[in-house]
This record gives sequence, C-alpha cells and structure tokens, in this order.
Amino acid sequence: MRKHMIVIALTAVLLAPGFGTPAGAVGTSTFNSSSHPILFVHGYNGSGANWDTMVSRFKNDGWPAAYLDQWSYDSRQSNATTAEQLAGAVDRLLAATGASQVDVVTHSMGGLSSRHYLKNLGGDARTEAWVSLGGPNHGTDAANGCLDPSCAEMRIGSNFLTALNSGDETPGAPRYATWWSPCDTVINPDSSVALTGAGNTRTACLGHNALLTDATVYAQVRSMINS
Repeated sequence: MRKHMIVIALTAVLLAPGFGTPAGAVGTSTFNSSSHPILFVHGYNGSGANWDTMVSRFKNDGWPAAYLDQWSYDSRQSNATTAEQLAGAVDRLLAATGASQVDVVTHSMGGLSSRHYLKNLGGDARTEAWVSLGGPNHGTDAANGCLDPSCAEMRIGSNFLTALNSGDETPGAPRYATWWSPCDTVINPDSSVALTGAGNTRTACLGHNALLTDATVYAQVRSMINS
C-alpha cells in the first residue's frame, strides 16, 4: 500500500547518510576523449555529498575529478531560482574543463530545476545528456504536507509542473533518460518519473536513495551518458 508521507518523513529519507553501499564497485575504465564533464544535481534537502558513491565509481572508471561537479544549492527555494543558479554552475564547469557541453545527472527534485534550465534558459544547447533518478517529473503526493516553494512545486498539478510538462517533455537536442523504482515510496505514483521522448528504465526494488548507490543503476547511467 502506498504511504502518504508528511514532510518530516520525506526529509528524513532524503537526508539519510551513508546509504550503506561501498564506492568503487565498478572498475572498468570507460572515460574517453568524447566524454563530457558531469554536473550532479541533488534533491530536496540533500547536498552534493549525496553523490559520493556514484562519483567514486566514475573516478574509478577514469573520469578526472575536474569533470565531476557535486553541486550544492538551497533546495527550499523555487526550482526556477535554482535553474538560474544551475546555469552558472554549468558555465563554470565548461570553463574549467574546456568542454562545449555537459551531462546532467539528477536525483529526485534535482530533475525539475535542471529541466527548467534545459527548457527555458537555453540549457539544451549546453547539455548533451540528461538523467533523472527517481524524479517527481509529474509530481508526488509526498509533497502535499510541506510549505517550501520548491516542495510545493513538486505537488501533482502544480503550476510549475503544468508549465514544465506543457508541449514537448524532452525539448531540444539532449538525450533524456529516467530511472524509476517500483519500491520508491517517495515518488507517488511511480508513473510520475517517466517522460515522453526519454529512455525510461524500471529498476529492481530499490528505495528512493538507493537509486544513488545501486551498482546496476550506476553502470546503466554511465553507459547512457557515455554512448
């Protein structure tokens, strides 16, 4: 049965430390001359540290540290405000690496600000691939009990999501992909994650934060962005 979570429970899940999975589970070097720098965008009440396991795996697979930006931001503000700040983070990463495009890998609410960036702020020209892990792309009932602007924007039928999903859900030239779990109790309904025009992958029975650390999900994401 679906759990209707209040904001305290949502925050506790998203802030759970460690996640219990060792880094470096995948060790084949796959970085090459056509690989892009990666900007990682965390979710509600998270931080760049949420990506420690995945970033360690990318490093083990040959990505230079300078190509892996575990960006942090104030997740209480509107996702539109975050999208403007994300634009600056992308520009800084491109300048630091000399690349012309980035790959954007997101977890949970991080998918919303980054989609706003791609759709409305010209980010589609600077992004080659975009990934959503457990993103509330069409809303989640877990956001019904919170008051922060960003959390209210995650509610099913919010004005923000209605505008974001109007027309083409995967605009521009970037390649889009989502991963969703049938056991994710934070994103309700499960169908919220998938986007028309994206590659949409069902995972094994994983919790919301386990999407960040699961070795199979990592290998699939790595293959997608590096194809």
